[in-house]
Amino acid sequence: MATTNDGASAASPLAPAWLPVPGDPDRLEPVLWAAGVDRDASGELTVQGIAASALAEQFGTPLLVIDEDDFRARARAFRDGFDAAFRELCGGADVYYAGKSFLTVSTARWAAEEGLRVDTASGGELAIALRAGVDPAHIGLHGNNKSDAELRRALEVGVGRIIVDSVDELTHLAALAEAAGRTAPVMLRLTPGVHAHTHDFIATAHEDQKFGLSLAPSVQDADGNAAGRSPAAVAVETALAAPGVELLGVHCHIGSQIFEADGFGLAAERVLAFLAEVKERHGVELGELDLGGGHGIAYTAVDSPRPAAEIAHALAADVQRAVERLGLACPRISLEPGRAISGPAGLTLYTVGVTKTVDADAPDGGTASRRYVAVDGGMSDNPRPVLYDADYTAVSARRTSEAEPVLSRVVGKHCESGDIVVRDVYLPADLGRGDLLAVPATGAYTHVMSSNYNALPRPAVVAVREGAARVIIRRETEDDLFAREADPHNEETRA
Repeated sequence: MATTNDGASAASPLAPAWLPVPGDPDRLEPVLWAAGVDRDASGELTVQGIAASALAEQFGTPLLVIDEDDFRARARAFRDGFDAAFRELCGGADVYYAGKSFLTVSTARWAAEEGLRVDTASGGELAIALRAGVDPAHIGLHGNNKSDAELRRALEVGVGRIIVDSVDELTHLAALAEAAGRTAPVMLRLTPGVHAHTHDFIATAHEDQKFGLSLAPSVQDADGNAAGRSPAAVAVETALAAPGVELLGVHCHIGSQIFEADGFGLAAERVLAFLAEVKERHGVELGELDLGGGHGIAYTAVDSPRPAAEIAHALAADVQRAVERLGLACPRISLEPGRAISGPAGLTLYTVGVTKTVDADAPDGGTASRRYVAVDGGMSDNPRPVLYDADYTAVSARRTSEAEPVLSRVVGKHCESGDIVVRDVYLPADLGRGDLLAVPATGAYTHVMSSNYNALPRPAVVAVREGAARVIIRRETEDDLFAREADPHNEETRA
C-alpha cells in the first residue's frame, strides 16, 4: 500500500468508497461490539475480561461468542422503551423476540427471563421455545406454509397467536381447530405495500412476494376473492365467520436490516387505516396490532442504528396521529426485534491460515494489490455475505500491531470463490498464520443458518456472563456428520 506525504497510508483503489483507511486498524468501534468487548493492557481482545486466546484455546475456532449480559440488556431496552412509549397511548406494548435470528434453548430462556415473548417460525423453533420453558401463551407461530403437524401442535400446546399468511391457510386452520375442539388465536399478516430500504431478499412488504395478505384490491377472482376486494378484507370476513377462529388482530413486517424510520411509520398508518375499514364494515375493533421487526444494526462503522427507545417513541407518535385521525381506540401494540438483540451481542473468532497477495484490476484501469486472509471457517458458519452481499468487518484479536494497514479480503476454506467472510477491510500487514481474527455483529443469522458444507462440523457457541464462559451449543464432531447416515452394509442401520 502506498503512503501519503505525511506518512499515512493511502486508500487502495480497490476499496469501496465508504471504507476509509483506519488510523488504527486495531481500534474497536463501540457501535459494532457487545458492551463487554474490550482490549486488555497487552492489546488482546477480551470478552468480559476473558482473553480471545483463552477462549480459542479452551473451545477451539471457529467460535461464536455471545455476550449474554449484552443480549439481556438489549432485550430489556426494547421491553422498557416500547412499554414506556405506548403506555399512555394504549396501555403498553408486548415485545416478541424473533427467534429466527438466533434461537437456542438458552437464548429463548434469556428472552423470557427479561420479560419478552418469543416469536417462532417453524415447528422446530416452537419446540425449542417450549423446551426452554417459555409460556405457550407468550409464543407466536409464523410461517407462510405451516404443516398440519405444526398447526396441530400449536393448537394443542395453546400458543398465544398463530400468524396466518393466506385465506387458504385460514380456512384450513379453522377446520383443524374445529375438528380438534379448539379455537385458533389468529393474527392476519398483511402486506401494506411499503418497499423497505434493504436488500430485496429481506424486504417483505411489497406486493410481489410470498408473505402476507395484500391490502390492494384484487384485480381478478383468485383464492376466493371477489374482484375489487382485497385479500386482507376477505380474510377478515372469513375469520370473523369461522367458528374455530378467534381473530385477535393484524400483523405486518416490512423487512429486515432497516435504518430509516419512514417505512415503519407508513406501514403502521396503512394497517391502521385498514382496521378503521374493518370497524366501519363489521362493527368490530380488532384489539391487537403487531408491527413486526427488522430494526437494523451496525455491521461496519458507517452503519448508524437507532436506540430502541428512539424507535419506540417515533413509532408511537405515528400510531397516535393515525388513531386520532381515524377515530380508533389504540390496539395493543407488539413488535418482533431479533437481530437488534442478538446480532451485536455476538462475535466470531477465527484462526488465520493461508495469506497471499494478488494483483487485481483497479477501477482506474491499472492494477492494485489485495491481500487474501484465509480463516478456518467461512460460508458454512456465516452465509450472509454469500446470500445478501452483507458487509462485515474484522480486527486482529490476539494482539495489536504497528504494521501499516493493508486492504484485505477475509475468506473461508470452502470450495467456492464466493466464500467470503469480510469483503473489504484494512488489516495489519503482518497478520499471519496462527493469528486470531474477530468478526463483530455475528450473533444473528449465523448459527441458525449454518451448514455442513464440505462436511465441516459446525462451530460451538459459547455464552459469557459476569466474566465466566460456558458452552451453550457444543461443537459438532465427525461422528455427528455420520449420525444420520443409513449405511446399507451395516445391519444396525438397515431399515
